[in-house]
Amino acid sequence: MATLSVNGHFALLLIWIGIWLSECNNIGPSLGDDLLSPYPYGHSHGPSHSHRHVRDCQSVVHGNVTHQTWPASNHTGVPVAESKVFISDVPGTTRWVTGHITVVHDPLRTVSVLEPGGPGGCGMNQREAVEETARAGSCLYAQNGGFFDTRTGECLGNLVSDGVQVRDSKGLQNAQFGIRRDGTLVFGYLSEEDVQDEANPFVQLVSGVVWLLRNSQVYINQSIEAECDTTQETGNFRHFVDVVSARTAVGHDQEGKLILFHIDGQTDRRGMNLWEVADFLKGQGVINAINLDGGGSSTYVANGSLASYPSDHCLSNPMWRCPRRVSTILCVHQPQCQPEDCSGHGTCINGHCQCQEGRSGTGCDTLVCQPPACGAHGVCTQDGCACDAGWRGKNCSQVCDLGFYGDGCNQTCNCTNGGLCDTVHGDCSCPIGFRGDSCEQECPLGLYGLDCGQECQCQDMCPCDPVTGSCNALFQGEKNQSIHRAGHCLANQMFATWSEEEAHKSKPYLSEQCWLIVTGLLTSLLLSSLVGHLIMCWRSPAHHPGRVDYSYVPLTEIGGACSSGDRGKGSQPSRGVFEMDSDSQDELWSGPR
Repeated sequence: MATLSVNGHFALLLIWIGIWLSECNNIGPSLGDDLLSPYPYGHSHGPSHSHRHVRDCQSVVHGNVTHQTWPASNHTGVPVAESKVFISDVPGTTRWVTGHITVVHDPLRTVSVLEPGGPGGCGMNQREAVEETARAGSCLYAQNGGFFDTRTGECLGNLVSDGVQVRDSKGLQNAQFGIRRDGTLVFGYLSEEDVQDEANPFVQLVSGVVWLLRNSQVYINQSIEAECDTTQETGNFRHFVDVVSARTAVGHDQEGKLILFHIDGQTDRRGMNLWEVADFLKGQGVINAINLDGGGSSTYVANGSLASYPSDHCLSNPMWRCPRRVSTILCVHQPQCQPEDCSGHGTCINGHCQCQEGRSGTGCDTLVCQPPACGAHGVCTQDGCACDAGWRGKNCSQVCDLGFYGDGCNQTCNCTNGGLCDTVHGDCSCPIGFRGDSCEQECPLGLYGLDCGQECQCQDMCPCDPVTGSCNALFQGEKNQSIHRAGHCLANQMFATWSEEEAHKSKPYLSEQCWLIVTGLLTSLLLSSLVGHLIMCWRSPAHHPGRVDYSYVPLTEIGGACSSGDRGKGSQPSRGVFEMDSDSQDELWSGPR
């Protein structure tokens, strides 16, 4: 397929004349005369069979999967997208077509499915020109999107716009294009469960008709089987596929860049049929693609201005062509965050959510902390792991430091004397020999052991060591002073008791009166003895010098008389040595008279 350069003067002149004419004469609504519908009017938009029918009828090479996914490109460089105008011949024909291909580098952040006129448009069955919706959405580039009822304006098929589900087709099997929250591109047929997936929900979703390319292969015949109702004559659907007309499509390339495709035309006169569109896109390296609304709805807008040739005639003057008021559009805009407020947990900067601490994901809607990250001692919150009392650390795997307890380990333990603090409640486990809420009390005298629960077994009820229970214990400090004071007090009490008891006992001693009498008698005797002695002293020789109280007889004479008597008389008995006559005796031992 030959493609002419957009720099050709003739091509540029032709395009700009068409744009000028369209803008100048866009003075009212179109007649809506270039209709291209896959289903007869009055018939439901889509087949009546279920997703299971589509799954069972597809080729076994695809297994049970009825759609294709592809990771989206996330190049954030400038420009956001590249729009190219082409003029090309159609192989095997004499037809030439003009159109646009727009390559979007970061689909997740720069592509939105917009309701007509803005949010709420589908709810009011509103129809609006692509230009108007594009201006309201600040679109750099825009083209028409999903199908709608031309009589009532009702939006058809599934629709999710910027994370908000606007419409649910209840499992209707038409070709779908969507972008999930993680940036995954989705093309194909979806079950109701796929559409309502909450684990990775759609942030953009729109329904088309006919899956053009599946994994780089034309998939039109399979789409006819999947999307054509068995009660419907195939003539209308086949005509929709085979007729040349203005067309709009969306797909992606190998890198995950989104490809927006648009060609001008008029049904049964100019443009392409879907086989030719599929071949063209395949030649441009597109992997998966679906067809969107075409015919008179096919519209392309660049920078808020119409850049395509409408095929509908103007209502006010059929001489001119006017763009049709349509339903949804595909909008390429400056990078935006999904959601715009970053789920309330971040700041949107150049289309990227800068998440708060503890949050992650493109929309900051995922907790960084995910079970079992916090182990058995914590739970995940938006601020990370919330640890149970007594535990700390990023993953709640560390017990509180020694001396701390409670939530966040921010309370200080009050245990003394080496007591161990419970990291959860702060209760103290006292060492042997201590007790009390803070282990501040040593075991009382007479008790020892763990929690002071054992009695001392010492003789005479003496205190023991509070730790070991040993009776050979030495006490220090206050306890020693207490024992000393107690002993002193006990001794005083014992002495006082003994004194009191002694005072009440009957004594075998003389009374005080008797003692006075005895003392008086003894004093009288002593005085009498003293007087007698004085009288005797007064009568002594010292007081009578003329009286001789004794005679001096030499002992030799007394001994000699005795000796001579013995020798002269032999053995006659003699007087004793001191035998004297009475006169001599009187003279010798004569006392005072």
